[in-house]
Amino acid sequence: MEVINKDQIETNELIERLPKHLKQFVKPQNYDDYTPINQAVWRYVMRKNAVYLAKVAHCSYIEGLVKTGVEIDRIPNLYGMNRILKEIGWAAVAVDGFIPPNAFMEFQAYKVLVIASDIRQLEHMEYTPSPDIIHESAGHAPIIANPDYAEYLRRLGAIGAKAIVSKYDMDLYEAVRKLSILKEALGIPQEEIDKAEQEVEQLQQMEVTLSEMAEIRNLQWWTVEYGLVGDIDNPKIYGAGLLSSIGESKWCMRDEVKKIPYSLDAAMQKFDITKPQPQLYVAPDFAYLTEILEDFANTLSLRKGGTEGIQKLIESGMVGTIELGTGLQISGLFSKMLVDQNNDIIFFKTNGGTSLSYRDKELIGHGINAHADGFSSPLGMLKDSKISLEDMSPYDFKVRYLTNGNELTLEFESGIKVSGTYITDIRNIKGKLMIVQLENCTVTYGDEVLFLPEYGVFDMVVGTNIVSAYAGAADNTSFPYLYEPSEILTIKPIKSEESKRLEKFYSTVRELREEFYVDQDILGALFAKVKEVYPTEWLLCLEIYEIASDDFLFDEIYIHLNDLMDTYPKIRQLIREGMELVSDKNLLSHH
Repeated sequence: MEVINKDQIETNELIERLPKHLKQFVKPQNYDDYTPINQAVWRYVMRKNAVYLAKVAHCSYIEGLVKTGVEIDRIPNLYGMNRILKEIGWAAVAVDGFIPPNAFMEFQAYKVLVIASDIRQLEHMEYTPSPDIIHESAGHAPIIANPDYAEYLRRLGAIGAKAIVSKYDMDLYEAVRKLSILKEALGIPQEEIDKAEQEVEQLQQMEVTLSEMAEIRNLQWWTVEYGLVGDIDNPKIYGAGLLSSIGESKWCMRDEVKKIPYSLDAAMQKFDITKPQPQLYVAPDFAYLTEILEDFANTLSLRKGGTEGIQKLIESGMVGTIELGTGLQISGLFSKMLVDQNNDIIFFKTNGGTSLSYRDKELIGHGINAHADGFSSPLGMLKDSKISLEDMSPYDFKVRYLTNGNELTLEFESGIKVSGTYITDIRNIKGKLMIVQLENCTVTYGDEVLFLPEYGVFDMVVGTNIVSAYAGAADNTSFPYLYEPSEILTIKPIKSEESKRLEKFYSTVRELREEFYVDQDILGALFAKVKEVYPTEWLLCLEIYEIASDDFLFDEIYIHLNDLMDTYPKIRQLIREGMELVSDKNLLSHH
């Protein structure tokens, strides 16, 4: 078996193209950290799902398991998966649980699946709120083998990465991440988990205006995670949350779960990550998902721009970009804007490192180091001018405004006045004026001073309107650490001697199953020991039951498993379904 390491991940050419601000989230899978119990959990879920989902999942699912290198009997090695995924134009990387929403979307835009490499505990076999390798690789990966769906996923990521996030979104992200970590960690006091759950519930119950990211996250939830496709009266599953959950894949098919035709309304439908979903959306086909996505994209600041777009960026408190009519893009932490009586923006300001770009490429000399202390500029039409500044030819600009050497004074209709010494200007490939560079510059708005000579060179951007506003940077290399990783880290379990001993039992059974001949005396002695030392251990008993061929031993395990079902109702269904996985032929040979 291949062992994954970070160096192997980063040699994949599809992953090498990721910008630095995404690569910071990539971690090694550490395949050797998976225990024999982890492998048994994976095998149980996958065997059960493969049988059931063949009937209810979209036809791409079972075929996609093979195409994406997801095996039934062992947790996938991401290095091996990447070699296979590359053939369909995708890749996969391991991450530490939930990552910031814009980062998650941006990975998708680069056609890279993010896979939380940890795996759910045995106690959370049916469902976990935490992203884990069952959900990510067995849920998400197989469906991307369908070209229409894969393109929808990429397009969703490209648009979602630019959706403007709110502070509320980030608070909810951190709260959900914390809850998911605590729920999957061993030995965490129940009161601590309850407190984290209350924090999530309180946030979810707050009445807030949905941000752009919240709306696209809703679309992601009702399609990528919990989507159904086909005939509304007999839909098929394609959402990863359903494909990776034994409980929910069955629950969703019941009549009490309302089936709704998929539409743009799904963007406004909230969800509760901690509970089964009371309704689900059904799309007629995967191409329809992209159609609705395009309708949704038209509602975003990405395509609308304007004052509202920059206001959303200011409120988000995160790096964003505005694009002017000339194509000039300003990326930074927007902190202030001034508007006129028509609510049109006349001035904006950023704090900290800011970059200027054109066509998504940073302009030479205009990166975050050049504008380390922030950036500001007026916008709009000049006073007593019928032609916008951006449309003036070099000759017109010089004749009108450089009449006294290189001294330049510009008065805007808004009342903003710019005075300084002209250095140079920058135009786009169509000849439109984008930037005027001045020294010894003063910018005023009535009695308010907006810029002084001692601040340094003033790079005034030229534009009358904002055509686009979106999250993130125009040039993905401009901000090496665009997203801040969470300070809440996954809690690694500390193994007790008892758990190590139990792992050895699981390992022994796994080794026996892979042998040509299973010594039934050894297996019987192992079962007796397990029954004595771990009287509630059901999954290990199922694994022994599967390979028992001795009639007496088989019947003994059969009785024990039925006793466990009677004694522990919570795991009754899991045991029953596990026993059903034993072939009819095997059952008939013993009864």
